Amino acid sequence: MTSSPLATAFPLSVKLPSLSQTISQSKPQLSTCPLLKHLSLGFSSSRNNNLSYNFNRCVVLARFNNNNLNINSPLISPDDDWATWTALFATGAFGLWSERTKIGRMISAALVSILLGLAASNMGIIPHEARAYSVVMEFLLPLTIPLMLFRADMRNVIKSTGKLLLAFLIGSVATMIGTLVAYLIVPMRSLGQDSWKIASALMASYIGGAINYVAVSDALAVSPSVIAAGVAADNVICAIYFMALFALGSKLPAEASPSTKGPANNWDSASGDNAPVLQTATALAVSFAICKGATHVVRLLKYQGGTLPAITAVVVILATLLPRQIGYLAPAGDVISAISIQVFFAVLGASGSIWNVINVAPSIFVFAFIQVTVHLIVVLGLGKLLRLDLKLLLLASNANIGGPTTASGMATAKGWGSLVVPGILVGIFGISIATYIAYFFGIYVLKGM
Repeated sequence: MTSSPLATAFPLSVKLPSLSQTISQSKPQLSTCPLLKHLSLGFSSSRNNNLSYNFNRCVVLARFNNNNLNINSPLISPDDDWATWTALFATGAFGLWSERTKIGRMISAALVSILLGLAASNMGIIPHEARAYSVVMEFLLPLTIPLMLFRADMRNVIKSTGKLLLAFLIGSVATMIGTLVAYLIVPMRSLGQDSWKIASALMASYIGGAINYVAVSDALAVSPSVIAAGVAADNVICAIYFMALFALGSKLPAEASPSTKGPANNWDSASGDNAPVLQTATALAVSFAICKGATHVVRLLKYQGGTLPAITAVVVILATLLPRQIGYLAPAGDVISAISIQVFFAVLGASGSIWNVINVAPSIFVFAFIQVTVHLIVVLGLGKLLRLDLKLLLLASNANIGGPTTASGMATAKGWGSLVVPGILVGIFGISIATYIAYFFGIYVLKGM
């Protein structure tokens, strides 16, 4: 892990206490860490009064130099839960609102929330660590996964997408090739163990989308500053890439009679704007149940870092076996997940260091640029050999790099009405498989390079 002039980060794992747990009387008081005061910690003493911890969730604690920005006493205390949660949700809401502006649409709500959280914590407005952040990572993030995947009926994907699914699979292979080439050219050795991990996370993002980037980063325990730098680089790359796709498709004609009506077209939020209370309550209950079942299986199998991949597998299986019942919950799931994922991005920014982002982002940017460039070359090359239509290749590549939302947006903007729903479905398919592909590719291929 790299260090910056501003902070040195220590990855610790924290476990939320249950009602039956009591705090050991022999535990020392860690007054410099407000978060640890409220958590039940298992520890053993070691030389030089260091502590060795063994927990199940990574949280970054920052130790700052006296000559730099003082965040020991931020404006919002780490112990002030109400104020912390207010700041997080306000940041997420501002991120969503920003997409109504020209600049916000260019850089995305996710990056706005990250940058706002990053600025607020480094300016001493909100804390770098707090109990709320642990709750977001431990509970809110896993809860968001099922809410985003209630439409992930794999039978419907295969049945409805036709050659677009083939083009999407070509794009997925192209991303894997692009990752290998980029890692050979830009190994990012300055990041240490985070190098192959962030490469895997970006690979997940360019097969499925942002939620896969988050899932792989969480499973591989990437440091928050590197995650934030990766998101910053990724958003710039995506903006450039989408402009390139539209330029390549500028001469492709629109369909004569576009038909964009369909329940899946409202992936963003419109379909869920008036989601009934019962539907919303049921969506939350089902999501909690899925998280409970998946985490129980992970504990039984002792599969470290497998929580989010396991949750993804369970919801995809349920959505495929019970498409009508689970799909009914999708509109409500879209609304809740849109909010909760923004809160996660706010926490991600708040946990990071501005200097680390500045120092780390350039190398990740170059890596991602090579990654998507090779992806596009391979997609267009293999697609031409297989005689696939250019619009299918461009839309599939869009679904790879940006996910279902950007794919449906491109199909609508270009007047390819018959491809709007298939574009969304292949995007959902990508979300369903990307975490597993990137996770194992990172461990068994990139890690040993």
